Amino acid sequence: MGFKPFLEGGIAAIIAGALTHPLDLIKVRMQLQGEHSFSLDQNPNHNLNLDLNLPAKPYRPVFALDSLIGSISLLPSSTPARTSSSTRSSMTPFAVGAHIVKTEGPAALFYGVSATVLRQMLYSATRMGIYDFLKRKWTDQLTGNFPLVTKIAAGLIAGAVGSAVGNPADVAMVRMQADGRLPFHRRRNYKSVVDAIERIVRHEGVSSLWRGSWLTVNRAMIVTASQLATYDHVKEIMIAGGRGTPGGIGTHAAASFAAGIVAAVASNPIDVVKTRMMNADVESYGGPLDCAVKTVAEEGPMALYKGLVPTVTRQGPFTMILFVTLEQIRGLLKDVKF
Repeated sequence: MGFKPFLEGGIAAIIAGALTHPLDLIKVRMQLQGEHSFSLDQNPNHNLNLDLNLPAKPYRPVFALDSLIGSISLLPSSTPARTSSSTRSSMTPFAVGAHIVKTEGPAALFYGVSATVLRQMLYSATRMGIYDFLKRKWTDQLTGNFPLVTKIAAGLIAGAVGSAVGNPADVAMVRMQADGRLPFHRRRNYKSVVDAIERIVRHEGVSSLWRGSWLTVNRAMIVTASQLATYDHVKEIMIAGGRGTPGGIGTHAAASFAAGIVAAVASNPIDVVKTRMMNADVESYGGPLDCAVKTVAEEGPMALYKGLVPTVTRQGPFTMILFVTLEQIRGLLKDVKF
């Protein structure tokens, strides 16, 4: 197994992840809205001294969204909660992003980007390298045939291994991206991904870095299988039908766009559950199934598709940048042996 596919996949994924990080942050914020509490840890920011004996105040959302992807709230205010739907304003991913910029500053859209870079180095480099290895291994040497079912199987294996490797960075990334939605006295204010991982280990134990790992692995299997298999298959169909060329950027862009849509729709429900479990400071849920059941019971079945629009708008550009960049890197390094 050569190192080259891992390097190529890692570089492409880091570029794609960094460029689409704001879209991913908006997606995470939207997926976390509607949880009945911000945290079960009374003081997740252990650098602050708080009077925890003060009476709890009721909060209501400043902004909320009612749509096909569920209802969301953004930041708490100190005014009492109201139940009337007339108090809610329609929000879109763009409006959520604008609200983040207004309340937290433009730099907030890139909060946690260091964790994204580390995650892509670990998770994406691993899954891309393993998929390429299995693809070479399982492709028929005589006909060059690599069936769709085999592509999916290769994607499932590659996604599982990559996710297990990258889970600590994934936990840190979700925590950092979600921090801005908490009240000021509850924010963790991580300085970097290293600080986030160090503090998570110190206050919650090493095992907390693999919190939600079962979900992460399952999501990664679904994303990798649907994303890589769809990309390869659509590209092959386009080339075979004379609608594209192996080295054409248009072919790469079209195939990667289709792959991004398929991956987003297939993975969104498990992504919502994964995000909520990872963001919890302590075990808020008895497990993934318990989290899914509570989410549906409290917010309705379409809550599992919260953040679908930003997921699609993020997954599409991410997948397109990923594969177009990957193909260009492969072209540049085609004669390099290592």
